[in-house]
Amino acid sequence: MQELENKKAALELLQNETNDKLNDYKQQISILQKQIEDYNKPELTPRQLDNIQEAIEDAVGTYNFDEVDMYDIDFSLDYDGRVQAETINLNETYNLVERITEKVLSLFKEADCPEDTKDA
Repeated sequence: MQELENKKAALELLQNETNDKLNDYKQQISILQKQIEDYNKPELTPRQLDNIQEAIEDAVGTYNFDEVDMYDIDFSLDYDGRVQAETINLNETYNLVERITEKVLSLFKEADCPEDTKDA
């Protein structure tokens, strides 16, 4: 009986070590995947990142959210008989996205890129 318990304990120890190695490998894979994804991204300075954030804040901060026609609102009655807004959806997101995009793009100039040529 003791021999079986010793074998079981040894296998459990091996299993725990294997799980630790597996988790380590998963973490290493995750780090490498992030590095692969970031490989072709252009690098920005902290000042450039601040400029992008300020441009987005300016675009959103000066956007007119007061137009009632931009929203779909679903109302409901609560158990006290009070009317409440259950959901509020902004419909005109295109205009907001366009405004943010214009502000951010105004911080950059487009690089000239040679067109891809493939011998077909």
